[in-house]
Amino acid sequence: MKYQKRKPALILLADGTIFHGKAVAGKEGSAFGEVCFNTGMTGYQEIFTDPSYYGQLMVTTNAHIGNYGANNEDVESDSVKISGLICRNFSYHHSRPAADESLESFLNKNNLLAISDVDTRALVSYIRDNGAMNAVITTEIDKLDDLKKQLADVPDMKGLELASKVSVKEPYFYGDENATYKISALDIGIKTNILKNLAKRDCYVKVFPYNATYEELAAFNPDGYFISNGPGDPEPLEGAIALTKKVMEKGDPLFGICLGHQVLALANGISTYKMHHGHRGINHPILNLMTGKGEITSQNHGFAINREEAEANPNIEITHLHLNDKTAAGIKVKDKPVFSVQYHPEASPGPHDAWYLFDEFISHIKNHKLQTA
Repeated sequence: MKYQKRKPALILLADGTIFHGKAVAGKEGSAFGEVCFNTGMTGYQEIFTDPSYYGQLMVTTNAHIGNYGANNEDVESDSVKISGLICRNFSYHHSRPAADESLESFLNKNNLLAISDVDTRALVSYIRDNGAMNAVITTEIDKLDDLKKQLADVPDMKGLELASKVSVKEPYFYGDENATYKISALDIGIKTNILKNLAKRDCYVKVFPYNATYEELAAFNPDGYFISNGPGDPEPLEGAIALTKKVMEKGDPLFGICLGHQVLALANGISTYKMHHGHRGINHPILNLMTGKGEITSQNHGFAINREEAEANPNIEITHLHLNDKTAAGIKVKDKPVFSVQYHPEASPGPHDAWYLFDEFISHIKNHKLQTA
């Protein structure tokens, strides 16, 4: 049985703390990255393929991972983006009729190192108390001294530009070319389900690389602009910030999600900061300040915008608040069709409370077309 052949493994945190486990599927080696956790009870395949998780070691808090296998439709990009997986119980057998393969097979095809039999409750509690930090997961348990040296050389997420690692290299199109609306999307880590939601709303999307210029996006003659989610620190994304400023100057509709939200804030002189351990899960409560309604949302971010600076900015209005820690979860530019949110309205699987934001984007586009006709 595979359960008897798995090699001992461990997690070594940057502060020297060690948690023990076993290798999944007999895969050996080491994987480095920032350790973080996601509280979602479902959606592990979407998490693993989300470009926003690039370079991170994922701790899943649900006790069972792999129990419903893997499906070709449940991906958010063309490959696994996490650096490694840490879980409690790994299921080698699945019971989902719609599954195309086991999760073990899916991870092996993506050459991902995973370890199970970890006390994930203790590990998550440690991260919550001490903050997200770099770590290594490894089966090379006899090489700890060397691994400690390698771990010390892993760059901190603060100041790290990662959009270039996950962005498309050449522009491509998504949707029906005869659709009513044309959207220029800047890919700094875009999720497939965002494109699906835009296409459902009669949009034809041209997706551009992270370093595309405003002139390149504008040449598509779009009805609106979109700035995607993505990994890493938003501050190094000078090109995306400059592009966003030009869109605002023109007064065209713009929608930003997650990293795109942070880019919009920076384009308006609002700073960002690295959070203690971030928001990652599908049950985060949000208050819409415009309607007074609550939303349950999917979130995945380790950086946030400065709420005090947003409140003091005469051109910005905060539209959404995270109810757990009161961070600014949504902003809009006054008197312009420009807005963004820190969470994921395209969540799949996950809550659908925020789908309306795509409809708001389309409404901005319709109104702008009428005003400029």
